[in-house]
Amino acid sequence: MNMQIVLITGMSGSGKSVALHALEDAGYYCVDNLPPELLLEFVALQRSGHTLHVAIAMDVRSASSLPKVPELLKTLRAQGVEIKPLFFDASNDTLVHRYSETRRKHPLSNNLPQGWTGDFNHALIEAIQMERELLSDLREQAHVIDTSLIRPSQLQSHVKEVISAPAAQLTLVFESFAYKRGIPVDADYVFDVRMLPNPHYEPELRALTGKDAPVAKFLRAQPDVQRIQNDIESFLRHWLDAMARNHRSYVTVGIGCTGGQHRSVYLVEQLASNFSSQWNTVRRHRDLDEPR
Repeated sequence: MNMQIVLITGMSGSGKSVALHALEDAGYYCVDNLPPELLLEFVALQRSGHTLHVAIAMDVRSASSLPKVPELLKTLRAQGVEIKPLFFDASNDTLVHRYSETRRKHPLSNNLPQGWTGDFNHALIEAIQMERELLSDLREQAHVIDTSLIRPSQLQSHVKEVISAPAAQLTLVFESFAYKRGIPVDADYVFDVRMLPNPHYEPELRALTGKDAPVAKFLRAQPDVQRIQNDIESFLRHWLDAMARNHRSYVTVGIGCTGGQHRSVYLVEQLASNFSSQWNTVRRHRDLDEPR
């Protein structure tokens, strides 16, 4: 069995520590803030000890050597090591709020221009933007998880679902969300279904979700619901093979309605079910009360 490495990168304050703890609970040997220069030696040491599952967190504290990471990963893959890169992200507003609550210092605060006289929030926004630029290449090559609006328990669940998917096949992540709370930053494709008939206005359906049979029955009876489902399926089936040939490991499809409770949830359930016979599928319902 080949060694599997989950490489955790992402924005400071986006939940990397929560993810690392989830992987530790799942039996991974975890290392936080490993300098990229030590990656090959560290992996060789773990392989000599027959360690099969390793999680490594790298972040902007190693900014000067982060550009080396893609080439290092290429070397490890050539040695037969299976690598799953995960990038944790959140909106700027969320990151500012988290730092403001704790008054922690951003790792790049010392890199701001000499003589900076702005207030805490302005300095923080400048540091976050600098971090985004430094991590942009790693983000492009990883599966992105948006932690802006999810609880730690949901994030742990998402991480475990992603790492359990076979690496040799593209994984489709279907995610429902509420437009009133913003579009997920991790979505590769976003489909707006707010124009569909809304079960919210049916008193007997209002408290239910798109996973409940009465809501599903109501939506199945609406021709436009089936029409947009067919359109989304047709689009994805046309392009998924090409994305897989381009070595994409994950594709996240966001389905949004007003409240993230009925229409988007129903369509995520249907789409995930219909694609599961050909592709690995993961379902997420960002704005339901219960984690998925």
